[in-house]
Amino acid sequence: MVKKNAKNKAGSNTIAMNRQARHEYFIEDDIEVGLELQGWEVKSLRAGKANISESYVFFRDGEAYMSGATITPLNVASTHVVADPTRVRKLLLKRRELDTLIGKVNREGYTVIALSLYWKQSWLNLRLVWQKVRNFMTSAMQLRIAIGSATKRVS
Repeated sequence: MVKKNAKNKAGSNTIAMNRQARHEYFIEDDIEVGLELQGWEVKSLRAGKANISESYVFFRDGEAYMSGATITPLNVASTHVVADPTRVRKLLLKRRELDTLIGKVNREGYTVIALSLYWKQSWLNLRLVWQKVRNFMTSAMQLRIAIGSATKRVS
């Protein structure tokens, strides 16, 4: 008889994923960071009420912040705290990691977005990826555009 262990289940610790990111971008590399949260947000995340599909990372005053992520508050959340589901959240990075990301965004034109949100040994982690926008036009589409513009010039 084989015992089923929670550690062996694939994706059991994943709270939210950004599935569109793999289709819309070329993913260059990724990094695992922490996220600064309030108490009601931790309770909501344990209940699985998060959405990071519209989230992105921006830099201000030498710090990294995530905007656009939605953590829906629970109905039984504290009444004395005003819960803002789309507030800007600070990312917890080491200085060297932060400098690398800032350099890639400013110098090389990369975009940093969240790929997945998950629990790892009772800590909440966020997997960030830096990437460039994927070119959706195929060579056939580019050829049609080139032929179309050439015929307009001749006429």
